[in-house]
Amino acid sequence: MSEAVGKRALGTPYLRVDALSKTSGRARYTDDLPMPGMHYAKYVRSTIAHGMVTSVDTSRALAMPGVVAVFTCDDVPQIPFATAGHAWSLEPAKRDVADRLLLNRHVRHHGDGVAIVVARDELTAEKAAALVSVTYDELPVITSPEAALAGDAPQIHNSGNLLKRTAINAESARATVSRSPFQFRGHFDTPVVQHCHMEGVTCYAWQEADNKISVVSSTQIPHIVRRVTGQALDMPWSHIRVIKPYIGGGFGNKQDVLEEPMAAWLTLKLGGIPVKVELSREECFFASRTRHAFHIDAEMGLTADGTLNGYHLDVLSNTGGYASHGHSIAAAGGNKIPYLYPRCDYGYSAATVYTNYPSAGAMRGYGAPQVTFALECLMDDAAAQLNIDPVDIRLRNAARSGDCNPVNKKTIYSAGLIECLKRGKELFGWDERKAEALATRGDIRRGVGVACFSYSSNTYPVGVEIASARLLMNQNGNINVQVGATEIGQGSDTVFSQMVAETLGVPVSTIQMISTQDTDITPFDPGAFASRQSYVTAPALKEAALSLRQKILDHASLMTHQAAFNMTILDGNVVLEAQPDVVVTTVAEVAMHSFYHQEIGGQLSAESSHKTQTNPPAFGCTFVDITVDIPMCQITINRIINMHDSGRILNPQLAEGQVHGGMGMGIGWALFEEMLINEKSGVVHNPNLLDYKMPTMVDLPDLECGFVETYEPQSAYGHKSLGEPPIISPAAAIRNALRMATGISVNTIPLTPKRLYREFVNAGLIRGNCHV
Repeated sequence: MSEAVGKRALGTPYLRVDALSKTSGRARYTDDLPMPGMHYAKYVRSTIAHGMVTSVDTSRALAMPGVVAVFTCDDVPQIPFATAGHAWSLEPAKRDVADRLLLNRHVRHHGDGVAIVVARDELTAEKAAALVSVTYDELPVITSPEAALAGDAPQIHNSGNLLKRTAINAESARATVSRSPFQFRGHFDTPVVQHCHMEGVTCYAWQEADNKISVVSSTQIPHIVRRVTGQALDMPWSHIRVIKPYIGGGFGNKQDVLEEPMAAWLTLKLGGIPVKVELSREECFFASRTRHAFHIDAEMGLTADGTLNGYHLDVLSNTGGYASHGHSIAAAGGNKIPYLYPRCDYGYSAATVYTNYPSAGAMRGYGAPQVTFALECLMDDAAAQLNIDPVDIRLRNAARSGDCNPVNKKTIYSAGLIECLKRGKELFGWDERKAEALATRGDIRRGVGVACFSYSSNTYPVGVEIASARLLMNQNGNINVQVGATEIGQGSDTVFSQMVAETLGVPVSTIQMISTQDTDITPFDPGAFASRQSYVTAPALKEAALSLRQKILDHASLMTHQAAFNMTILDGNVVLEAQPDVVVTTVAEVAMHSFYHQEIGGQLSAESSHKTQTNPPAFGCTFVDITVDIPMCQITINRIINMHDSGRILNPQLAEGQVHGGMGMGIGWALFEEMLINEKSGVVHNPNLLDYKMPTMVDLPDLECGFVETYEPQSAYGHKSLGEPPIISPAAAIRNALRMATGISVNTIPLTPKRLYREFVNAGLIRGNCHV
């Protein structure tokens, strides 16, 4: 089958397909779709971080007018289920940890759900929840993974406090470091942060006439929600229907199954009435998911000229009270960085530990920001000690096309990292800015920094990478496209429409993406995570589009008596391949003829489901110039540029938006954001958008980015991942610039004035009390 395509759609900055709907307010989100007779549920949250519920008094709540029911841990099914859901296998040993119940007698973090109130309106439910009285038998609170691993530590789960350990070539890498002529070691800490998506966690459920349960949810993973909800309620998965309307952001938080099983159980328990479960912004902080805090011990061995012999990272990950994605995030971090400097001995060890922190889960970057921070900071320290330029040491060791990943032994076919460093260095004016920075003295100092990253394009071979697509032609020749891949604001629907248009040979304007997912209708896909969607969905879309294209040509052949193999489609016209200016017919005419001819034709459609078994790495780097006001303990970013190798750029405007969004999140992680959790009580002190310091537009500098376009031969359209990579390297680059400016290696983020004050006092740069 010929693969000739029409007018170029990919590589062009087409307007987002949902832009007008969202900017005009016509887009409908979960909370915009109420049902008649909706009831509202509010949790009773634990007031302690660790202990056993001994009694629950619901009498005052039940006496309130409008309260329908109050349920406790004694009422819900005692079926442990996993909420992460993306790692599910026919082999039980590979599945996510099932450590959740709908309500808990053993509470494991402050704000754990111990009871739930259902009322006819939201305010009544909230007031009634405050009237439920709970008594506890308190247990010691554990907030650090080191304390959780102590021999006398109380057990947060019956399985123990250690969730899992993994090791990759650890002893060999350590030995290589110890034999190296120059050795460097450091300890690094990254904080607990929250996703802060604009739309909170919200869903509702009702029972259909056929006893099926329908759930409407703001979720990244509708098909997984269906499965996990069925597992939690011990129901056939096909008896659960999940609908995902427009979604106001997720960043990984909604990659978990959050409140959908509870909403489904409540409607089942209450005779099928619609029941809504919505978390307040405060609850989103302590009762949804956070980013894992990592403690990392890193060591690195090099030669005098900066050649990296080997390095090893030892990670201790704090997963909080429940597993969620648990150890897969620490493990994934270790599997994403070996591409970066592949010509050396690489080792990685990781342990994930339960504590009485809020539960951590997936967040943009999925472990890579934490481990990359440690690796790139230590690389900079080594460069400084060896008197080598930070860019030059990375150029010496950076991945090249043809290198082999030291862990999975896969060949790296496209690697633009060296070009990213070279072009970024030139665009940024590295040499000039570095000279200016080194010349500054006194209280106001300059520094420049650089950091690199590598990232994968999906979860294979850890996860099953399946994607599906369905194309249906309308009477006017427009094409409805249904995919299981979930649009959550990242622009995937727009890129998918460009893929279909280019492969079919029709204008992008004739492609109509069906953005709402419905698991009873939408073809299967696990969802939006792992920067996978454009890469993994592309083969299914391409196969379906090529099939539909051939059907259009075959029907055009019946209409025009021209041989199908002599024709192609260009810009919506069926033309002679040898004479593309000769229009034989149009796709719209083919559609009408196929629908309404009395004897031949029918609705033209095509469908494909494809399993991807390749996973190429994306690469890139960040350059940053900062000013450090030492007396004020303040960092100001003067200029910051991200450079990316994501293969072929499918939509430059969307790509730039993705990079800017990721850079903003990376700067927030580096300089501002931190959930302040009491180390003795486990209470979150800042669970709101006033006290949690997330940067706004006025706090961010101008964001710049550039792309080094390579062509990935394993990809359907030559592209690689882009969604998560922009967040990975800014924090390390900023920290490295701080080291150049001050001579101090600050290995804990965020680099807030409070932290810088302590570091500057300890280093003697300012006078003060470091215990403040």
